[in-house]
Amino acid sequence: MKLPVLILVGALLASGVQAQPARISDKGLIVDGKPFLVLGGEVGNSSVSDPKQMGPVFDKARAIGLNTLVVPVEWDQIEPVEGQFDFTVTDALIAEAKARDLKLVILWFGAWKNSMSTYAPAWVKTDQKRFTRARSAEGVAQDILTPFDDDLLKADVKAFSTFMAHLKQADPAGVVIMVQIENEIGMLPSARDHSDLATKQFMVTRDTEERFQARSYAKFVEAMAKAGKAQYDLPMYVNAALNRPGKLPGEYPSAGPLPHLFDIWKGVAPSLDMLSPDIYFPDFVERMKPYSFKGNPLFIPEAHYAGDAVASANAFYAIGELDAIGFSPFSIENLPDGDPLISAYAVLDSLAPLIHAQRGKETMRGLKAPINYDGVTDTTPQVFELGGYQFTAAFIDPWTAKDKQVPGNHGALIIQTGKDEFIVAGSGVTLTFADTGKERIGMEQVVEGTYENGVFVPGKWLNGDQTHQGRHLRLPPDKWGVQRLKLYRYN
Repeated sequence: MKLPVLILVGALLASGVQAQPARISDKGLIVDGKPFLVLGGEVGNSSVSDPKQMGPVFDKARAIGLNTLVVPVEWDQIEPVEGQFDFTVTDALIAEAKARDLKLVILWFGAWKNSMSTYAPAWVKTDQKRFTRARSAEGVAQDILTPFDDDLLKADVKAFSTFMAHLKQADPAGVVIMVQIENEIGMLPSARDHSDLATKQFMVTRDTEERFQARSYAKFVEAMAKAGKAQYDLPMYVNAALNRPGKLPGEYPSAGPLPHLFDIWKGVAPSLDMLSPDIYFPDFVERMKPYSFKGNPLFIPEAHYAGDAVASANAFYAIGELDAIGFSPFSIENLPDGDPLISAYAVLDSLAPLIHAQRGKETMRGLKAPINYDGVTDTTPQVFELGGYQFTAAFIDPWTAKDKQVPGNHGALIIQTGKDEFIVAGSGVTLTFADTGKERIGMEQVVEGTYENGVFVPGKWLNGDQTHQGRHLRLPPDKWGVQRLKLYRYN
């Protein structure tokens, strides 16, 4: 029998047992004291705003094999009247997730969501004397609150810190593992805010308009993060709406945590654990790379729309090549039945212990044919070295008609597990091995299998036709699978 939400929350509070909060370390994201790989999905903006209707969303998440849901919490729902807080939705989210053994990443939709201020409470939106609007270069008021307003900062900080204090009390089991502050911060339709408050400060700065605006957003977010962490020290990040090629600041959401502004965001907002990209453009591989640098674990909280077949390959690449701590397509509740992401996530989940063991080492690679901004896939075979061997990865399957495959959707990761031994997982990728000149390379054994509790469970042996008589290792493009490879040398 399914317990009502309020009973479940009451039971959590009565238990009095506080789980160890999630944290970021050199081992990645640590949850319940162990490394954790976010195999997630972000829900639509309104999909879990009503406790009576959120159950099916959580059921779908569990059915498709997610371990984490990325969900919004709205300032206007939390504090509909100034100083009066209502955590009904928050408590329902925690209870629904705990009932299905899911973790949550909370998105704080506060002063800004996708640049705009549509999730601010009515008492903020309508009090234009107290809360200042941003203005365009022409002086036109925008549906955007200005980060230069101290009254706004105090109000958002108070709401967010009150929310974090409640979260610590309402979530002793540690269901919530990370929090995003605001959503896709950025100024439109100008590079900076032209309100009187902003212009007065801009007149004494030497920054460009975008860097000036970025500094103001980062300062605002730093105050939010410090206040929130003082109540409950969970990992916190901000996400970026990426800019299109050739566009100027204001033609894209100006001043967000974009690569060319990393110095400002990392310097002014040190309390943030991560800067994260939201990626909807085809050139996913190139968009991810700048966000994977020392001191900034790669987390992709929002990618594609659920059902885009390229998502699985991008997840494998991000995790295998860039040590990503998590991946999350948008509108996950609309993922079609039988979507490849379901089986891809199942493979990644089974490999998670192995993946965690390789973090920070030179023993794992991710493989994917890059796609450029115009959607053209580069199918050039990729050459790389691992474990003393030179590999070549091809992304056009040799045994499938070219018009029946989409190479951009093919991807894999390879992990060295011992001397001459590798685990290869993915779909649509074929590996060959180069001779050294003095020795030739042979395939001692290829076995299809699965990983269970960190242990490889062998299945079919593939040393014959499936490996083209020892010429290659082939991951068929019609499924996501795992193979164990042993190589040897001869002359």
